[in-house]
Amino acid sequence: MGIGVSDWRLAKVVSSCGQLGVVSGTGIDIVIARRLQRGDIGGHVRRALSHFPVPDIAQRVINRYLREGDAAKKPNLKLVPAYTLHINKDLYELAVCANFVEVWLAREGHKGLVGINYLEKIQIGHLPALYGAMLAGVHYVLMGAGIPLQIPGVIDKLSIHEPTSYKIAVENSAPDSTYSVHFDPAMIMPRPIEPLNRPNFLPIVSSVTLANVMATKATGAINGFIIEGAIAGGHNAPPRGKMRFDENNEPIYGERDEVDLEQIRAIGLPFWLAGGYASPEKIAEALATGAAGVQLGSIFALSTDSGLRPEFKHEIIRRAFDSDLEVRTDVLASPSGFPFKVVSLDETLSHPETYQARPRICDVTRLRHPFVREDGTIGFRCPSEPVADYVKKGGKVEDTLGRKCICNALLSAIDLPQHQKYGYTEHPIITLGQDVSFLPSMIKDENGRYSASEAIDYLTGVRADVRELSCVSLS
Repeated sequence: MGIGVSDWRLAKVVSSCGQLGVVSGTGIDIVIARRLQRGDIGGHVRRALSHFPVPDIAQRVINRYLREGDAAKKPNLKLVPAYTLHINKDLYELAVCANFVEVWLAREGHKGLVGINYLEKIQIGHLPALYGAMLAGVHYVLMGAGIPLQIPGVIDKLSIHEPTSYKIAVENSAPDSTYSVHFDPAMIMPRPIEPLNRPNFLPIVSSVTLANVMATKATGAINGFIIEGAIAGGHNAPPRGKMRFDENNEPIYGERDEVDLEQIRAIGLPFWLAGGYASPEKIAEALATGAAGVQLGSIFALSTDSGLRPEFKHEIIRRAFDSDLEVRTDVLASPSGFPFKVVSLDETLSHPETYQARPRICDVTRLRHPFVREDGTIGFRCPSEPVADYVKKGGKVEDTLGRKCICNALLSAIDLPQHQKYGYTEHPIITLGQDVSFLPSMIKDENGRYSASEAIDYLTGVRADVRELSCVSLS
C-alpha cells in the first residue's frame, strides 16, 4: 500500500477482528516525525512513547520534532536525516521509537496479532527499525522487494539484544568487497533486560526459485511465505526472462511468472496467496490449494480505516463504478528498479503534466542507492534526483527518464506532504492492486463507503472456519 496507508488504525481494526493486521514500516520514521510536527493530533504518538522503555530517548524524539499551536500549522516540515553507512544516533533513536510507536498503537487494547512490513531494497535502516518493532512486541515481520536472506539471523540477534550487522549492496563495488551497517541495541537499551519474543518472518516471493533460496540459504528460520502475483499493488517482481511490453508499455507477465503451488507445498512451510483474492470465493480457492490464507491490500486501502486521503478513495471508487479506473504497472516510476503499480488520477504524479511540472528534488532520500566514487569513498544517488546531480555522481542519464519521487509522493498520499521552500507542494502518487472487483459486493454505488471490519465480514462470510485465516492488511 505504500507509506502509511496500512497505518496503526487500520491494522488495529483488522487485528481486533481476529486477522493479522500489518502496519507499514516503510518510511515510518518520517511519518512519525511529520505527525509530531503536525501537532500529534489526538496525542497518539506521545501516548505510545510514554510506554517506550527508555523515557529519555522518547523525550528527545518529542523535543526534536513536536510542534504545537501555530507552529504545527507551518507549511514546511523539518526533514529527517538521511541514512548513511555510519551510525547517526539521533536518526537511530527516531527509527527505533517510530517503529515502536506504530506497532504499540496497533496492538493497544486487544490481544490480536500485529505484523510489520518492510522493503528489503531500503536496506540501511532495517536494524533499528526491526528493533523498535520488536520492543513493541510485533508478532510477524514481512518483507519483499528483494531477497531478505539476512533478516532471520538479524531477528535472532535482536531478540536477545545482541549487536548485529547487515550487508549492503553498493553499486560499482569490487566483487570481493563487502559493505555493512551495524547496530548495537545497547545504544538504546544499555541495561540488561529479558529477551524479546522473536517474531515470525514471512518473506514475500513471486517464484518457486526464490522460495527455495529463502528456505535453504536464509541466516535463520523463516516461518512461511507470501506468494504474490503480478496484479498485487505496490512494488512487483519483474517478469521472468526478457522484458516484453504490451501496447500500453506495461510489462507482459506469462506462464513463467505463475508459481507452481505444488512445489511450494513441497517446501513444507505455510504460505499465503496475494493478488486478487478479495472475495469469499477466491479465499476458498486459495484454501483448496493448501494455502494457510491470503494477503489482502486493496480492499482495506479503500476502506474508511486506511491512511489514504479520503478524496482519493472516493475518486478511485467513483472511477471503478464508471469502469474508468486505470491501474498501470509502471516499470520506471519507482527509483528502486522494481515495477510499481500506479493509479492514473489527475493531480497526481501519474498525470504527465503534473509530473513534468514538479522540480526534481531528493530530500526524503529513502530510495537512494549507495555507490563507490572514483576515490573509493561511498556516495549516494537516486534516479529521481535532479538529472545533473545524478549524472555528476556517475549515473546514466537514461536511468532518470520517467523516474518519480515516490518517497515524497507517497507521503503526500497520506496527507503529510512537504511544502518546498520555493512554493511547490508535493503531489501524491497512489498505488493499488489491479483487482477491485470486490467493490460492488461492498457498496451499492460510487457514493458508498465501508469500514475494514465490514470488509472482513464480507470476506469471511463464505463459511465459518474461514475466520481462522490470517488475512493480511499489507502495506
